[in-house]
Amino acid sequence: MLKLAFLPLSLLASLSLFAADWDDIPVPATLPSGQTWQLLPLSDDFNYSAAAEGKSDEFKQRWHEGYINAWTGPSWTEWHPSQSAVSDGVLKLTAKRKPGSWDIYMGSITSKQSVHYPLFLEIRAKLSNSVLASDFWLLSEDSTQEIDVLEAYGGDRPGHEWFAERLHLSHHVFVREPFQDYQPKSDDTWYHTGTKWRDDYHRIGVYWRDPWHLEYYVDGKLVKTSSGKEVIDPLDYTKGTGLSKPMRVIINMEDQQWRTEQGLTPTDEELAEREKVTYSIDWVRFYKPVDSK
Repeated sequence: MLKLAFLPLSLLASLSLFAADWDDIPVPATLPSGQTWQLLPLSDDFNYSAAAEGKSDEFKQRWHEGYINAWTGPSWTEWHPSQSAVSDGVLKLTAKRKPGSWDIYMGSITSKQSVHYPLFLEIRAKLSNSVLASDFWLLSEDSTQEIDVLEAYGGDRPGHEWFAERLHLSHHVFVREPFQDYQPKSDDTWYHTGTKWRDDYHRIGVYWRDPWHLEYYVDGKLVKTSSGKEVIDPLDYTKGTGLSKPMRVIINMEDQQWRTEQGLTPTDEELAEREKVTYSIDWVRFYKPVDSK
């Protein structure tokens, strides 16, 4: 294991080029002739240790615990540092009941740096086997533009089979005052192959080509394209700019309000099974297209 503490991000990126877990996995998105993919230093293979209490310097190079601001999460979610840790080459996000409360402590980490199009980003992860959301997403600092690379509910609870076999691949544009929210509702926002996504690690990625074009990839296969104003922002909430703002990267778990209201929230018995309520992330990687030399 390389000892990377105290190294700047630029040097971390150089080292990653020689020793990253994704070295033999090509970027599935296609670039025009004359361009190639350049790995960005935010990429992380989690081949270091970061304790739940007191994260390591390697972790702090790229991430901080929690969200983009002081908000602690929807519904009974309470993002808490104790529910995220890195060990054995894996980022592990977990959940546990907050003592004396209905609230649930959950893991959440957010990038210190923002990212911007054109960008390819991809996660290799194994969903939590719970009714909680396992997420990998981008959000602008003003919370008006969002790209959901991965939002999924992998639990094996009886009656939950529909969700356990689907990945939600979507985006949002918002007006904050008065609050308005647009996201596409087409059938392809729920990707379905019959796979139970909790059973193994999978790769889920997005090519954010420009403000009006997103390509979604699952295990290296293009499965969805969202393109044009009529799909990205038909109500003109972005005033003609599309998904154009720099965004922070968030990896987290959530107990979402719409699911809580339907009784799709974990019981104490389910939360006690720590392995089942763990969302495991092997790596995340980020690339920019650059001109070939």
